[in-house]
Amino acid sequence: MSKAGIILKGIIKDNPTFVLVLGMCPTLGTTTSAINGMGMGLATMFVLVLSNIFISLLARYIPDKVRIPCYIVIIAAFVTILQLLMQAYVPSLYEVLGLYIPLIVVNCIVLGRAEAFANKNTAMDSACDGIGIGLGFTLALTVIGLVREMLGSGSAFGVKFISGDGMLAFVLAPGAFFVLAYLMVIFRQLTKNVK
Repeated sequence: MSKAGIILKGIIKDNPTFVLVLGMCPTLGTTTSAINGMGMGLATMFVLVLSNIFISLLARYIPDKVRIPCYIVIIAAFVTILQLLMQAYVPSLYEVLGLYIPLIVVNCIVLGRAEAFANKNTAMDSACDGIGIGLGFTLALTVIGLVREMLGSGSAFGVKFISGDGMLAFVLAPGAFFVLAYLMVIFRQLTKNVK
């Protein structure tokens, strides 16, 4: 498969949120606004791309008995780097995302791609897989956050376009489930003929 095909597959056919239904904790917890969703998606993509590359390079040297713990250590190293970078350069976003950043270590998307793709493919293909899955996750979280923010606050990316308050339910947890469910149906309808 071509590099572009790998990336496109991660965005559409293997979309972690709308198709594989992985990473629901950060999806539901951080998407109260489009900025938060985008920030969480980009943070996960950063870890995903770098851990995929390193795991693909080291996979043949890691014994099968300690494969998963080694993957977790590699992922944890990149999450630590990400935390330090976010604290230094985007502290406001880091404060909002809080606990969800360290939880990237055990995010099933990152560990799943390491096990399903990175340990069997080249570093370049693994990087493309990380970019594709990361973009798919980022787009999904951004769209969910945008819909929730528009309906719940009457704003988009923090810019208010409706005076007064929106429907509070969409900013709360039940709204996350409703928006996710409807967007999953829409995404699957739009992509059902894509191969």
